Amino acid sequence: MEMEIILMQDVNGLGAQGDIMKVSHGYARNFLFPQKLAAPATPAHVKMLEMEKKRKEAEARRAMVELRKEAGKLSAASCTIPARAGEDGKLFGSVTAQDIADQLVKAGFAIDKKQIVLPEPLKELGVFTVEVKFHQDITAPLKVWVVESKGSSKE
Repeated sequence: MEMEIILMQDVNGLGAQGDIMKVSHGYARNFLFPQKLAAPATPAHVKMLEMEKKRKEAEARRAMVELRKEAGKLSAASCTIPARAGEDGKLFGSVTAQDIADQLVKAGFAIDKKQIVLPEPLKELGVFTVEVKFHQDITAPLKVWVVESKGSSKE
């Protein structure tokens, strides 16, 4: 004999949160319900689940709008990184994603080095365009100016 349940959390081998599943009475009563992994699929629970899904979708849409705004601001900005260089324009060392992230944080952007797509460190003076990934669907180009510093080390 089976009963319908709504999964309140992901359950390995059974389903994801929000799924409506049919399981045996014993499995539901002895394991899923006491662990708060599931609830009976009553009309009230189903309605609550639908409302929760709508709330999460609206929240995700708002977050995407905010990320797009942030990406727009970043693509209009540029980042200047001073570095020591030799006479031929080659850097002593390199400019990494961490260096770019540090400069962006100083400029007021909440960017982590993992968001900066830099295939290899920048090793010469010049202007470079790097991608900053906010989400799998949202990226922004960023102009990075690597200029010669007047000091004796990276600033």
